Amino acid sequence: MNKMLRIRAAKYQVIALLLVLLLAFPLWSQRAANVYAIKNAKIYTLAEPPIEKGVVVIRDGKIAAVGADLPIPEGAQVIDAVGLEVYPGMFDPITQIGLNEVGAVSATVDTNELGDFNPELIAATAVNPASAHIPVTRASGITEVISAPGVGGFDSQSSGIIAGQASAFNLAGWTMGEMQINPSVAMVLNWPSIQTSSFDFSTFSMKEKPYEDAKKEYDKSVNQLSDWLTRARHYAQAKEKGSLDLFVRDLKLEALVPVVEGKLPVLVMADEARDIRNAINFCTKQNLKMILASGAESWKVKDLLKEKKIPVILGPTERLPEQDDTAYDKPMTQPSELNAAGIQFAFSSFGTSFSRRLPQYAGTAVGYGLSHDEALKAVMLNAAQIFGLADQLGTIEPGKLANLIVTTGDPLEIQTEVRYLFIKGQLTSTDNRHKHLYEQYRKRLAPAR
Repeated sequence: MNKMLRIRAAKYQVIALLLVLLLAFPLWSQRAANVYAIKNAKIYTLAEPPIEKGVVVIRDGKIAAVGADLPIPEGAQVIDAVGLEVYPGMFDPITQIGLNEVGAVSATVDTNELGDFNPELIAATAVNPASAHIPVTRASGITEVISAPGVGGFDSQSSGIIAGQASAFNLAGWTMGEMQINPSVAMVLNWPSIQTSSFDFSTFSMKEKPYEDAKKEYDKSVNQLSDWLTRARHYAQAKEKGSLDLFVRDLKLEALVPVVEGKLPVLVMADEARDIRNAINFCTKQNLKMILASGAESWKVKDLLKEKKIPVILGPTERLPEQDDTAYDKPMTQPSELNAAGIQFAFSSFGTSFSRRLPQYAGTAVGYGLSHDEALKAVMLNAAQIFGLADQLGTIEPGKLANLIVTTGDPLEIQTEVRYLFIKGQLTSTDNRHKHLYEQYRKRLAPAR
């Protein structure tokens, strides 16, 4: 009897051991799957000189180590990147990705809201993680973006004056909770402009108005904006010092409190030199932290931008200038002018479908005087610094998010391929709709055998 009990007890011990091993195996395999080592690559960290035949170790979504002759962790998935180059993932700081799927189909566009003042809106709440634009964009080496409400369109005024809060997120994940970096990195402000002519869609022609009327509309918009900020300051005081029994919550004013306290920057959309000057003067008077967006004529006010230490998010270089009498190549030469003036800037697409062209915007600027090193920073590092995310992104350093690209060469060149893509330390697919369509029609056009 005792022998039978011992045999039964031994069986139970074996079963218990097997259960422990079975339960532990998924944890071990997951831990191993979260460790990668890229070796024999030329590594551009953007924090120090390039490392020849270096190693990058990725663990649990972050960069664990980077350098030459580093040991490979046991159990790591190894990528032998002989002849390849490693860079930080690219960052497109003003887009409509996830908010605009098909521009001509209004049901798929969620960039604008009714009313001119919507500071409580947060872009992240409307982003579609399943957007077909996301895999297309990341296949070009872009690992993170900022989606901004109220950006783009034929008439910026239709987007409201305070359009809402821009959100930063990674381009991989099932939900916004998985993708999110920071739901609120800036308050989007479409600066009012004195417009004496506008396009009338009912007649498809330009409509003119007297300057006096246009100036009154401009003054009214600026006064309304100033009033909102004043009310936000009073709201903050009432919330801090007033009676809770008498306090009535206002989501719009509550969203503006971090702005008037200088904790949340305003992303000011303005192109003409006059509008940029007016916006800078207003933000200085209101003690707001300003980031200039688009800034087509920022070269005309570069001394003021330098004096006020205002960074600029530039639009595509491959576009026409704003004014007829401006040099045709000004959008291409402006980056080098701002850099020479000591103004920090970053490139951006300001859209959805052409976010994938971000590296070529920077490459074009290199052809017009911008140094290659500064161009790389303008698509990888500068945006992270401008929006307060440099502790997580922008360089290949231990402790930062492992958002990396492994390429066949210079990522600013159109013929360069992204061989491997890491987002939050996970090897991410570069498959996308464009690639599938290419394969589909290549087979269709192939000669019959």
